[in-house]
This record gives sequence, C-alpha cells and structure tokens, in this order.
Amino acid sequence: MKKSLEKKTSQPEKKRINLALQGGGAHGAFTWGVLDRILDDERIEIEGIVGTSAGAVNAAILAYGLETGGSKKAKELLAHFWEFNSQYGQCSPFQPTICDKMIGHKGSLEYSPYWQAFDIFSRMFSPYQWNTGPTNIFQDIIEKIIDFPRLREARNIKLFICATNVLTGRLKVFETSEMRPEMILASACLPYLYQAAEIDGQYYWDGGYMGNPPIFPVIYNTHCQDVLIVQINPINIPEVPQTANAIFDRVNTLSFNSSLMREMRAIYFITSLIEKGELDAAKYKHTFIHTIDAEEEMSKLDASSKMNLDMEFLKYLFNTGKEKADEFLQNNFDAIGKKSSTDIAAKFL
Repeated sequence: MKKSLEKKTSQPEKKRINLALQGGGAHGAFTWGVLDRILDDERIEIEGIVGTSAGAVNAAILAYGLETGGSKKAKELLAHFWEFNSQYGQCSPFQPTICDKMIGHKGSLEYSPYWQAFDIFSRMFSPYQWNTGPTNIFQDIIEKIIDFPRLREARNIKLFICATNVLTGRLKVFETSEMRPEMILASACLPYLYQAAEIDGQYYWDGGYMGNPPIFPVIYNTHCQDVLIVQINPINIPEVPQTANAIFDRVNTLSFNSSLMREMRAIYFITSLIEKGELDAAKYKHTFIHTIDAEEEMSKLDASSKMNLDMEFLKYLFNTGKEKADEFLQNNFDAIGKKSSTDIAAKFL
C-alpha cells in the first residue's frame, strides 16, 4: 500500500492548456521549436488548438499526431514536415546568397536576384495572371502526413483552422469534424502567391487578415481556461522602417496583429470585470492568457526571410522556439490554471 501511494504521489502534476498559433511563413519553424519542447513536458496536456496560416499547418499536424500516436508521433510528424520544407527549399530559386549570409540580416534573401525579381513581379501581376491554378505546393506533403478521415474522427483534441472569406470580409473557422486539406491551404493562401481558395462555393485568403490567431474558438469550445499564444509577428520593432520592403513588411505585420490586439482588449475587459466581481464567474469564463514570443529576435528578421527554407535558418528558428518555450515552462508553469502569466494590458493594450 505504501509503495502504491508513493508511486501515485510521484506522478507529475498535469495541467491542461489551449494553444493559439500565429502564422508567418518560414517563421513558423519557431512554433515548431516551441511545440517540440512543450511535447517533451509530461505535465502538459493540450485540449484545443487554433491556428492560422503556417500556424494552421503546425496545428493540424500537431492535432493529428497527438490523436494517433501521442507526443512522440506529433514531434516526428512536425519534424518531417519542416524537413520536407527544407528539401523543397533546396530546389527553390529563393536561396540566401553569400552576401546575405555575410552582411545581411539573419535569414535574409535581400541580396538574392531571384527574390528581388519575384518581389517586383508579385506587386505588378496577380496570381490570376501568372499562376495557372490555386494549387499549393504543400498540399501533397500535408496529405501524406495527415490521414484526414482519421483526423475528422478525433475525440481527444479540438482543432480550429481559420481563413478569411474574401467576399464577405468575415473570419471562417473550420472545425475538426469537417477538416480537409483545402481548409488548411485556404488558411495559408497569400493573395499575391495563390488564387483564392474555393471551398463549398466560398473563396478564402490567408486567415491572418482577420485573425492571427483568433482566440474565441478555444474559449467558447473547450473547458480549459488557459490559452498559450505562440507569437511569430513582433508587436514592437526597434526603429522606423525606411526602405520600401521594410515599410511593406511592417504594414503586413500591423495588419496581421491588429485582430489579435483587439480581441485581447476584449478579453482584458471581461477578465477585469470578473476579477472585480462585476460579472458572475459562474456564467462568464475566466480566461488566463500566456504567451511565448521572440520579439527581439523576430523584429530583426526581414520579410524575405519568411520565404527562406534553408535548414540552417529553420534550425535557428526551431532552437530559438525551444529555448523560449523552456524559459516559459521554468518561469510560468505554476501560473497555469491559476492566473495569466502575461500582463495583457502591458503587452497588447
């Protein structure tokens, strides 16, 4: 009896979280690193995942891996996807040049003539003029990694993928039971690269325009109070952008962060009312917000690096993500289930 009791009390304390994963092209490898570290922690259980763009790809692979083989399989599938990205990148004309590696920013392609030509070309011509169809290069690998009929039957985890309806300007949230590869690709459909993704007669662009990521799907549809946001796009930058590319990149970042900032303001307002006793905590969910980001590191990366699939760069992002997740778990694990570890007012308001 004593041995049984000792064994029981030695089990690590389990805490449940929801994950909200931002998009950002190749910068999604940062999220890969964060997830890899979290999956190593036996104290963490994931109830729901919401993702947008690259975050949607990470979210779907994570959900499928957890459902079919637990943390080990999820780690393996995520690594497989990003390794495939790197292999594809070796065949891509978008390669960092010697100048990029010697004098450019980390991961930059700014000195690549192919990147410069594409950057100009994509601003002059739409994919309806040069792209023969809505095919996304990642569809094959996603379908190889994920058995979608099996994912749709998932019962242990809730997955939410977000896209922007081009015609109505509304956010569309696709749920686990209806998940198809087209929905993930719609969430990552950048309008200057691909024709709008058509699903059931509706047309979609990248979900980041309306929610990067939205938080409400996991608030409304799970029991868990804790939401861990993995941020890719920096809120703060060290200096005013002065080149055309830097200005364009900052405009995109502001656009992709704006919906999250507004939603966090609403969460802060409701949370404050609950904590003051002005709202009944039995009727309104008290949400605890946590964040993992790399503001300093990400603010130094330029727009071209989101197209950089060189494994050296992806591994840099992966390792940065692992380090930031490890710091979060060491410093904030005790807060999970009890309070927000992020000062919402200071970070988002």
